[in-house]
Amino acid sequence: MWTCNFKSKMNLIRRGLNLLTSGIRTQCYQIPAVTQRVSPVAEGAGSSLGLLSRAMASLAQMHRTGPHKKNRKSRNPLNGNPFAKGVVLKTLIRKPKKPNSANRKCVLTRLSNGKEMIAYVPGIGHNLQEHNIVLVRVGRVKDCPGVKLKCVRGKFDLSHVVKQKQ
Repeated sequence: MWTCNFKSKMNLIRRGLNLLTSGIRTQCYQIPAVTQRVSPVAEGAGSSLGLLSRAMASLAQMHRTGPHKKNRKSRNPLNGNPFAKGVVLKTLIRKPKKPNSANRKCVLTRLSNGKEMIAYVPGIGHNLQEHNIVLVRVGRVKDCPGVKLKCVRGKFDLSHVVKQKQ
């Protein structure tokens, strides 16, 4: 059983596992405990394993703390909101990635949360100009890199898709 003061424990944590294998005895002192010695060969083999096994948590500690859960950052570009209102700064024509070839109509928008993002305008034809107001939703365009939003047709200044003549 190892005992240390708080400052030396923090130093051990900062330095990492290097101290566990080499110079931990210089940082702390050992309290003698009653142990059964089977043979000197087993003692020599188990001493290095004993140092490493002290770094592992016991089953009781793991049960107390529960499983480790990583807090992953949300990949949602609108911070969890389904829609955002934005002002069109510029209309853009983006080219898709390699196998596809077309001109994707996009707009650079300043959203209500302060971000400037590129949004795709779905459908054939649009009436968007600078300073128009659009509603954008989350939905990426697979073949245009960096386009993670889509404009909602028929809301604010973006009109519905005009029916094509046959």
